Amino acid sequence: MLGPDAHWDGGADMAHILDLGRRIELVSMDPHFHDISIGLYRRPSADGGPEFLVHTYAGGEGVVDRIGFVAQAMRTLGGMETAGEPHAVRFPCGAEHSRACKRVFVEACKIQPGVALEVRPLSIFDKKCAHTIAVTGAGGGAYRLGAEDRDEATERRIGAVGGGLVKLAEIEALSDNHDCVAFQCGHAHDALVGLLLVRALNVRASFREQEAAAARGVLAAPSAQDS
Repeated sequence: MLGPDAHWDGGADMAHILDLGRRIELVSMDPHFHDISIGLYRRPSADGGPEFLVHTYAGGEGVVDRIGFVAQAMRTLGGMETAGEPHAVRFPCGAEHSRACKRVFVEACKIQPGVALEVRPLSIFDKKCAHTIAVTGAGGGAYRLGAEDRDEATERRIGAVGGGLVKLAEIEALSDNHDCVAFQCGHAHDALVGLLLVRALNVRASFREQEAAAARGVLAAPSAQDS
């Protein structure tokens, strides 16, 4: 019995079953490649831990390269690694970090093919307080947020950004004002924090954008699209 997200994939010699796992995120219209829909699927890896597959039902020239680019962008921007096949990724710590992975996927799909991929810095200038907010690793998966001049306005913004990281990555706040947060896995995730830091400045807008990206359409198998 096939699961709801498994389908027959016709190969050169015979048809075979491609087990996608459970879809957890969708970019319904890729603005950089013919408006195709791209899904992110969670499935168990060979060792039983969680891994994530980037997949599209679309066919045609360049599709494999586009999906491969998205997967590579997730590895670079989110500090993820290859999980057995080119389009599958996972976090090196072995934890799921599902909400953070969804955001990495959405950010990866925004990048135009061919653009150089770079890890984001652990600091950002915040226009609302006119200061640079920096994040520093504190060991054991913990990070501290700070700024050179911590006046009242800056303190509020540090707390807001820390709270944004908590919501975006489902991580733990270690202080009442959210200037210290930590991943429960106990491992460092510098690239992931650098990526999320940009969105943590306005976390509500980030969630609205993510919801809108998924709501523009539905990823369906070609057989379902024909019905």
